[in-house]
Amino acid sequence: METTAAIERTKTEILSDEEVVARVLAGETELYEIIMRRYNQRLFRIARAILHSNDEAEDVMQDAYVRAYEHLNQFLGRARFSTWLTRIAIHEALARVQKRNRSEELDAMISPEKETALTSPSLSPEQQACDAETARLLEEAMLSLPDHYRVVVMMRDIEEMSTLETAEALELSEDNVKIRLHRARSLLREELMARAHERRSKVFPFMGERCNRVVQAVLTAIIQH
Repeated sequence: METTAAIERTKTEILSDEEVVARVLAGETELYEIIMRRYNQRLFRIARAILHSNDEAEDVMQDAYVRAYEHLNQFLGRARFSTWLTRIAIHEALARVQKRNRSEELDAMISPEKETALTSPSLSPEQQACDAETARLLEEAMLSLPDHYRVVVMMRDIEEMSTLETAEALELSEDNVKIRLHRARSLLREELMARAHERRSKVFPFMGERCNRVVQAVLTAIIQH
């Protein structure tokens, strides 16, 4: 049997964002945790797509949540709360990019060192064929996209946000979002094909101990023939 606390938790978790906000503003500040747990993954992914840094993405999430909390009474309901919150996170991330670019003389958001690390993975041949390698290839391909394409793909394809919500969060037209998404998908396909082509020789590798074992077995068979 569920405890009273568990039942109450279940009831609050099915509240809409707007209902949670209303109750937080009414004094139930502990309910703000519901908002954070609902959108942690989305905000992290979007911030990570912009900043290329797990640590900075986490910092942006925290800043966005604090800023949103401090301005909850300014949420007017003209857009969905999730869109309003996402837009705050995007602005926080972009502000960090601008600050980084002012303080460091970088031509791009990925430094040469990081580019080298991305294009020269140190995975062994045995690991190349596993699911982890597929995920790695996709992440590398995503990071290679221009910033304005990468964010759209992250929001639409990874977070499965609607075209309208993506457009509102990025302050773009829906047509612009569709155009960027189409171009981003094309670039992503091209990048994945190029990376797969580069590593084709490492697919289903047969070397090292296994290679030596077969060679030795064949030579033994020939000698004994």
